[in-house]
Amino acid sequence: MRARLRETAEELAGLLWREYIVYRDRSGEVVIRGEHVQRWISLAPAGGSDEVLVRAGRILDGGTTAPARSETVVPLSAGMGDLAAACRRLLAEAAAAPAPRDPGAARGGRAEKAAKSAKARHGRKGRHTGLGSWVVIASVLGVVGLCAYRIVVHGG
Repeated sequence: MRARLRETAEELAGLLWREYIVYRDRSGEVVIRGEHVQRWISLAPAGGSDEVLVRAGRILDGGTTAPARSETVVPLSAGMGDLAAACRRLLAEAAAAPAPRDPGAARGGRAEKAAKSAKARHGRKGRHTGLGSWVVIASVLGVVGLCAYRIVVHGG
């Protein structure tokens, strides 16, 4: 069934989108990603031997996938046309649904304020190497230089 799912997904992806990526995820589902449309579809074996569970969702900024917005079970014996039609319907539902909230956006204002106040407390405007780090770097370079000198002068 898994090999048949992969073949079906490849053929389906060619019908739905001109640019796509097909891969198998950790749970064994075959996923079709349409990066240019920011949508994904997954195919997984359903209860029957001839049925697949089709799920669709969005691809968020940064490339992560949002949870499935809609799903349906389609018999493979119905043909590629019916499967493609079901996928198009699910993709339309995913597109019509409100955009998922970015969990980082809600904290973004507070996180930025906290970062600014931390910088103000430490008196730094950005990330700089401190004096202690330069002392360590100089010490390491000194030891490496001494070893190189001994090798060159004493031959080992």
